Parts: sequence; C-alpha cells; structure tokens
Amino acid sequence: MSDWGPVFVAVILFVLLTPGLLFQVPGRHGCVEFGNFHTSGASIMIHSLLYFGLLCIFLLAVKVHLYIS
Repeated sequence: MSDWGPVFVAVILFVLLTPGLLFQVPGRHGCVEFGNFHTSGASIMIHSLLYFGLLCIFLLAVKVHLYIS
C-alpha cells in the first residue's frame, strides 16, 4: 500500500495557492486582491513561502495519510 496523502495535499495546496487564481498577496493595487489572474515576483515569493509553510504543517505536524490499495 502506498501513501497518497502527501501527493493530494501538495496538489490541492498548489492549485489553491497559485498567485492570482483565487487571491494574490501582495496585490497590484492593495494588500490582497481576489481573482485578478495577474502575478508579480513578490507575490510568487509570498505564495511559495505560504505553500512551503502549509505543506510542512499538514505533512509533519498533522501527518495526513491516505492509503489507496
């Protein structure tokens, strides 16, 4: 049996934290912008740090596991 939990968590977080898809921090005209489909170097850096932090929390602290046989 293989553990698919880390794969699903990583894919879902990657889709949700794509800069400009749902939200963008920092935005072009404000602190947070929603659904603008634009990005910048600063927002890529912020979203990658958020991705890394949340991935570490879910995989190391919460220990999400999903076994599919």
